[in-house]
Amino acid sequence: MYKSLKDFVEKLERADELIRIGTPVSSELEIAEITDRMVKTEGGGKALLFENTDKEFPVLTNLYGSERRMAMALGVEHLTDISARLDSLIGTVTSPKESLVDKLRMLPLLGEASQWFPRKRKGRGECQQVVLEGDEAKLSLLPILKCWPHDGGRFVTLPMVHTIDPDNGIRNVGMYRMQIFDDHTTGLHWHRHKTGARHYEAYKRRGERMPVAVAIGGDPAYAFSATAPVPDNIDEYLLTGLLRGKAVQLVKCITNDIYVPEDCDFVIEGYVDTAEDKVLEGDFGDHTGFYSLTDYYPKFHVTAITHRKDAVYPATIVGIPPQEDAYIAMATERIFLAPIRLVMQPEVEDMFMPSAGTQHNITIISMRQLYERQASKVALGLWGAGQMMFNKYLVLTPASTNVRSAEELASLLRNCDLNTSLIRSEGIYDVLDHATAKCGYGGKIALDLTNVAPKEAAPSFDGTTLPSGIEVNYELLKEWSTVILYADNDEPINREEIAKAASCNFVVLFDTRAKGLTANELLWLFAANTEPTRDISLVEGALVIDARAKRPGATKQNPARWPNIVTADEQTIALVDRRWDEYGIGEKVESPSLHYRRLQLSEGAEWK
Repeated sequence: MYKSLKDFVEKLERADELIRIGTPVSSELEIAEITDRMVKTEGGGKALLFENTDKEFPVLTNLYGSERRMAMALGVEHLTDISARLDSLIGTVTSPKESLVDKLRMLPLLGEASQWFPRKRKGRGECQQVVLEGDEAKLSLLPILKCWPHDGGRFVTLPMVHTIDPDNGIRNVGMYRMQIFDDHTTGLHWHRHKTGARHYEAYKRRGERMPVAVAIGGDPAYAFSATAPVPDNIDEYLLTGLLRGKAVQLVKCITNDIYVPEDCDFVIEGYVDTAEDKVLEGDFGDHTGFYSLTDYYPKFHVTAITHRKDAVYPATIVGIPPQEDAYIAMATERIFLAPIRLVMQPEVEDMFMPSAGTQHNITIISMRQLYERQASKVALGLWGAGQMMFNKYLVLTPASTNVRSAEELASLLRNCDLNTSLIRSEGIYDVLDHATAKCGYGGKIALDLTNVAPKEAAPSFDGTTLPSGIEVNYELLKEWSTVILYADNDEPINREEIAKAASCNFVVLFDTRAKGLTANELLWLFAANTEPTRDISLVEGALVIDARAKRPGATKQNPARWPNIVTADEQTIALVDRRWDEYGIGEKVESPSLHYRRLQLSEGAEWK
């Protein structure tokens, strides 16, 4: 689809979706702060090409950071075009073929599908126009970003990490951040649930060194496929081939036997010595909006770095939503809706993961209901399927619902009967979830809103009965049947007392620092800071929710550690303010961090 990342850059520029910045900029904090301001403008702003960095190569950020650019990256006009194409494809494949003519009509499709499979080619690719091996292969040559002030160092944030299953030879391409330790070693942050971690354990059992190759750049569809929830043992480059309509061309690495896309911009080759102890990695300002704190992960050793002569270094910034990953999630919704219907839950009509849920925390589903309590079957099925196992809050609505309409959802939530709508379970969490006491495991809640009838009584809340020290915000009461309360983090609360004051469905308690946040920001904070088993109680028909930060170790149910939110430091904000006119971006945009710093619990990445 695109000959190179540079080809995509040129298309973005022709579409007025790119800003070139020729002013000298630093890859340490400055680029990230500029990008954070841009991505949080309406619609995601524009992609940014920093042409004059402190290294040899330009840096591209926010390349996926709008619905339009995400569609352009995948070669379509609108993201809905992808789901329509997949629905048609699956319908053609699965429909009955009763006659010879019907079967013959399948032949062109089979011919097209044969073009999707990745192909190996001999010789070197464009990604190997420059080859650096051994001591010459220095990571310090690349403009790898440090994004946030309490990050443990610089991180590669858009790596396509290639590993091979030693038992069956099947390739996996995953996106696992890489912290730079020195010129020749990094961390590899693959979580316990990821395929890369499974491959690592397989090599460790064999007592063998694990080859790894990291591709960066190239056709933007590559990086998307590396993030996609492709089933285990299915090649991510098959998905890329389907999206592009042609096969990915692969070439062999210089110092190991892994094959990578021949047209990517950089390749970092190396290995993990499975006999080595894991090393401390982090902290890192993550897509949850909080720092993911230090933990132990494998060490990657660099044996070679290869790159194109005209290489562009792509990077993404993650932090408090919305960020670029929100638009990647939009594409994921569209692409994987059809397989969900086919394989897992045919009742599902549509799916929406709002950016406030940082991908996994909140999902809204519309579904066809054919029998009573079918929503319970759908919820439990989704929680056991692929990366949906990480979901914490699931909302199930009638098939006619526009899941992206706040008004329609508000009406359902305002009128639901929580005594009959609530579905509770427990299961797997993303290990980045900081609210649960047991890493990677916690409670889940689904709301069955498929049979909601209008209520006659208006929601109300009697704040006069509350003890002193609790403030009441009624702004969401009428529309959402929700009352917001504010109290200090350590203020004890009586959930029964709060519920008695409520003739509404939801009462959510936040720390006083959250005053002044928008409804969408409060939704993000609620989803991030709660574990349903500990923090949510159904009392007298109302859900009472404690969305405050949980002091580490204060009770057995509290996490042992609690991260701070991710914001820029004062020096970086002041630097970018002072230099704004030099960048040529347009009217000055205030730093989002100034708005969010009120939520900081202490200095540093961790609440001490």
